[in-house]
Amino acid sequence: MYVTLSTDDQSGGALPSISRPCICARETQIRAGTYLFYEGDEVNWLYQVTAGVLRQTRLLENGRRQVIAFGYPGDVVGFPANGCHHTDCDALVDTRLQPYRKSVLENADGDVELHGELLQAALSEISAMQDHFMMLGRKSAGERVASFLTVLAGRVGRYEDNLCKVDLPMRRADIADFLGLTTETVSRTLTQMRKSEIIEIDNIHTIVVLNPAALTSLSQGNED
Repeated sequence: MYVTLSTDDQSGGALPSISRPCICARETQIRAGTYLFYEGDEVNWLYQVTAGVLRQTRLLENGRRQVIAFGYPGDVVGFPANGCHHTDCDALVDTRLQPYRKSVLENADGDVELHGELLQAALSEISAMQDHFMMLGRKSAGERVASFLTVLAGRVGRYEDNLCKVDLPMRRADIADFLGLTTETVSRTLTQMRKSEIIEIDNIHTIVVLNPAALTSLSQGNED
């Protein structure tokens, strides 16, 4: 999942649940903190998240970390770059995955429909990545954090008492490394949103959206 400039389509390259035993391995589960793959590993499988959250990261030459994306249910992770994984990928919570052979993406492997769906997911990821890079270059800190919460609310928000609650299994440092900010800036921005009664911080891992219109407006740069 990337934070895109438009939140109209939150599919994130999601595939429908498809059962094709000849080209799929049995659904698997990895525990929180477990790595699914490492940067440089050979790609043999693509993975669709069916439950849980993944984190994809890269280390820069100076040792600093960049969070590339988060994988939420429906997202497909593991697309190859020159045949290898270009990020590390670990689970933030216990996560279930549906593996697909990489060969399906390359030559359909006898399943034209799934080949097309995986190809579309890859193209959607490229488009979302481009939008994310544009956001990093053009949006303020407040707009970036608001965009992040808006996209998550649309993807995985759950409603209780007519209020949208958004679970944040990642740390504030993860959000900062994803949005190109400091941890202090993310925390300060969330506090400002709370004081403005746009959100409520239920606990460190749960945000309650009190004013969805104001959050969306902030994400679009309309702070007035």
